[in-house]
Amino acid sequence: MAYVGEGCIVGENVVIGPGCVVEQGVSIGEGSTLRANVTVYADCIVGKNCILHAGSVVGSDGFGYARHKDGRWEKIPQIGRAVLGDGVELGANVTVDRGALDDTVIGNGVKIDNLCHIAHNCVIGDNTAMAAQVGIAGSSRVGSRVMLAGQVGVNGHIEIGNDILISGATAVTKDIKQPGVYTAMFPAEPHKDWMRNAARFKRIEAMYERMRDMEKKLEELENKK
Repeated sequence: MAYVGEGCIVGENVVIGPGCVVEQGVSIGEGSTLRANVTVYADCIVGKNCILHAGSVVGSDGFGYARHKDGRWEKIPQIGRAVLGDGVELGANVTVDRGALDDTVIGNGVKIDNLCHIAHNCVIGDNTAMAAQVGIAGSSRVGSRVMLAGQVGVNGHIEIGNDILISGATAVTKDIKQPGVYTAMFPAEPHKDWMRNAARFKRIEAMYERMRDMEKKLEELENKK
């Protein structure tokens, strides 16, 4: 029940499992394996010695729409490709969207765990690894040898440099360029404690302004001495 479309290039020792759909013009490098029910959309590229686990989708349309004045959404054709380098492994039910104009590119040796999403126009550097449920929004760039722990979320148009580790459930909302470990999350706590802390968090800006005023007054007193 596997299907391979017209014009595909399939290298030696490639395994295409049951229920797979390989659309027209796809290239699959030698030694790669597609487990059951993998879909590779038209004109996409899978490198050598890759493993695509069950249910993964390569080259689905990116989330691209233009909004009309009346609120309707107009679909923008996604005409780029999804390109996977050599030695890439995609876990079960991973989605890698095709580019809107340029390609979505997954570098050599990248390892992606189950249930991750790579949006259109993203570029992922060589030997980067992502744990389950990582989501990377469109047009973001992730460097080489980066590690993203489970449930990391990356905003669109973000740049993450090389040799960076981001802890689980961290939201990346701005560029990170210096190597190191980055964490930004709220651990679980009793609901009553969270409600009290959340109320205090809303007052941080006012508290900061008061502290700054107090520092100015203290400085003025010190200068008068």
